[in-house]
Amino acid sequence: MQNTMDATREQQVPCQRTPELWFAASPEALETAKERCRPCRLRESCLAGALQRREPWGVWGGELFWDGRVIARKRAPGRPRKHAAA
Repeated sequence: MQNTMDATREQQVPCQRTPELWFAASPEALETAKERCRPCRLRESCLAGALQRREPWGVWGGELFWDGRVIARKRAPGRPRKHAAA
C-alpha cells in the first residue's frame, strides 16, 4: 500500500517528477519551477518548512531561495551592465 501512496504523491507533486529543475543553474529553468509550484497542494507547507530550515538554495513552495532567504529572481551569470538597458 505504501508504494501506491508514494506513486500517487509523486504524480501530484511536480518537484518529485523532475527534481533537478528546482535546483537548476539557469534563471529561466528556475522561473519554470516556480510556475509549476503555484498549483501544488503542498505549496504552503513546503514554503513554511523551507523558511524554517533556511534552505540554502533552490525553489521551495514557489519561491526562490538563495543563502537561506527568498529572492525575487536569479541573475544570469556574468557581469552586470554598467548602464541600464534602453
